[in-house]
Amino acid sequence: MLFEPQDSPRVFAVPNGVDFPRALAQGLIQRSRSLPPENLARVEVILNTSRMMRRCRALFEEGPALLLPRMRLLTDLAREASLQGLPPALPPLRRRLELSQLIAKLLDAQPDLAARSSLYDLSDSLANLVDEMQSEGVSTEVIRNLDISDMSGHWARAQQFIGIVDQFVDLHSDTVDTQARQRQMVETLIAKWEVDPPQHPVILAGSTGSRGTTHMLMEAIARLPQGAVVLPGFDFEQPPEVWHHLRDALTSEDHPQYRFAKLVADLDMDPGDVQRWSPDQPASPARNRLVSLALRPAPVTHAWMSEGPRLTELDRACADITLVEAANPRAEALAIALRLRQAAEDGKTAALISPDRMLTRLVSAALDRWGILPDDSAGLPLQLTPPGRFLRHVAELFCRPLTADALLTLLKHPLTHDGTSAAAARGEHLRHTRDFELDLRRNGPPFPDAASFEAFGTDRALTPGWTAWLSQNFTDQQVTNTLHLTDWVALLRTRAEAIAAGSQVLAEGECGTLWDKKAGQEARAVFSNLEAEAAYGGAMSARDFADLLSAILSQGEVRDRDAPYGSIMIWGTLEARVQGADLVILGGLNEGSWPEAAKPDPWLNRQLRHQAGLLLPERRIGLSAHDFQQAIAAPEVWLTRAARSDEADTVASRW
Repeated sequence: MLFEPQDSPRVFAVPNGVDFPRALAQGLIQRSRSLPPENLARVEVILNTSRMMRRCRALFEEGPALLLPRMRLLTDLAREASLQGLPPALPPLRRRLELSQLIAKLLDAQPDLAARSSLYDLSDSLANLVDEMQSEGVSTEVIRNLDISDMSGHWARAQQFIGIVDQFVDLHSDTVDTQARQRQMVETLIAKWEVDPPQHPVILAGSTGSRGTTHMLMEAIARLPQGAVVLPGFDFEQPPEVWHHLRDALTSEDHPQYRFAKLVADLDMDPGDVQRWSPDQPASPARNRLVSLALRPAPVTHAWMSEGPRLTELDRACADITLVEAANPRAEALAIALRLRQAAEDGKTAALISPDRMLTRLVSAALDRWGILPDDSAGLPLQLTPPGRFLRHVAELFCRPLTADALLTLLKHPLTHDGTSAAAARGEHLRHTRDFELDLRRNGPPFPDAASFEAFGTDRALTPGWTAWLSQNFTDQQVTNTLHLTDWVALLRTRAEAIAAGSQVLAEGECGTLWDKKAGQEARAVFSNLEAEAAYGGAMSARDFADLLSAILSQGEVRDRDAPYGSIMIWGTLEARVQGADLVILGGLNEGSWPEAAKPDPWLNRQLRHQAGLLLPERRIGLSAHDFQQAIAAPEVWLTRAARSDEADTVASRW
């Protein structure tokens, strides 16, 4: 057996400053060393991210030769739901479109409830609330029965929107949402384990249990005969009295160790019962003690008075920490890029961790000067890629009369008139565009039309069909009436592919390089998904369609890793627990960036969320604080911030 039998739940942890995937793999190998080789293959390891699973698999493959454990993701449980007879999950985009239609009807009936421009933001926010309610096991009945002593007008309006959830559920009695399906699967699995628990080892590793469904699964696995939970970034330096103060969500959910304190309490354990998974030691135990004291929750901040004088080895704790306070974000990005370049020259692995995507893009641009392409885990938002911008520009043609600047923006776009294999066709198009721009600036008109295109082509040697192509695809494109979403999507595809193909089409169905490369492939996948679900979108105006398209594209990401510089990486905050690096740079350490400001909730305040059993707004701050506590425990750390943003002076992060 991998674990010795015991009556209490089995919870292990890895301290901050230890490479979690490596410690997980080495711990499994050490525990199975005295067992037959096939025993390791019987171990089932459940991980929270695909990146974590890839890293663990790569570590096992480094050798020695072993039978690998069975590794799978938490999301794989939902795939097994079909085998359990559960109804299929409702596609997220379909749910979003149907919610937006229900909200649109409510806004049409009561325009004073919210602005029409907020339609898709409200549908996204309401969809997120539905996800959270299903993940935490909270019904709409619980929301309605909340204790509201002062029935304000805001709450009455919120109740009307939340009532939409009931309408939505009635529409789909034969299907469930992804989160509800996941929870049902976990509940079914737990019920099965209570009758017939698995006898092979089951290990859930790398999750903090921040969502209710995951937390419930972690409790069940910890109680299995051969089950175990392995926590990342556990603070072994924290005194028992501090753990005791972390049990109240209203005062402690923004603390990095709150989720662990809740899990241990729900398992009827003490934090001292959590065992070390491996003998690996942190890079700097002294720094871990300093950071642990610095992040004490508000009710026990007086601990500095008693514990501070006993804190020793401060010189060793701060020996490998560098603080950089730049004048502005551009200077901060340049300083980070220079340090990453030095790490590349020295052959060290280095990672920039920051939730500020503007900062990471500035760093990537600076590294590009030296031919260094970092391995960026987040990629580029799809709406900012050439295909994303192109589709948004084309959709804007339907919203208003054609203007000279809108026309020139599209004519100069790199995907426009790129439909032939001959480079000369694109070159001639750009030459004609330049001449046409000069003519517009001299003679007008400000609103180009077919007559102005024809007049420009008089007495000029233009590519045959170029002015006809302009007239066909750019004039009279404004649509003033409402159309069904299926018609909008078909119209956008037709117009976008015609503009991308250009005037010299050599083959039917040609659309240039619009759907090529990784950005084009991702845009095509998103667009195809929109086409598949458009029947559920209803009728809308051109403005509403353009807003919807922009909102959908903003949720996509393009990760281009064709030739990254292997030792230089840019991570989101979650990747701090996935793999280690010799140098870690924590960038953008300002309030509002890291931690990010809590998003406004138009539905429930903190107290109501607590009453209903939902997550508090401070949850994200607590998760971000945990990511920070793990990242700052790296062997060498840079902390960077800009003293001023583009608009005003900044406030240094609370950490």
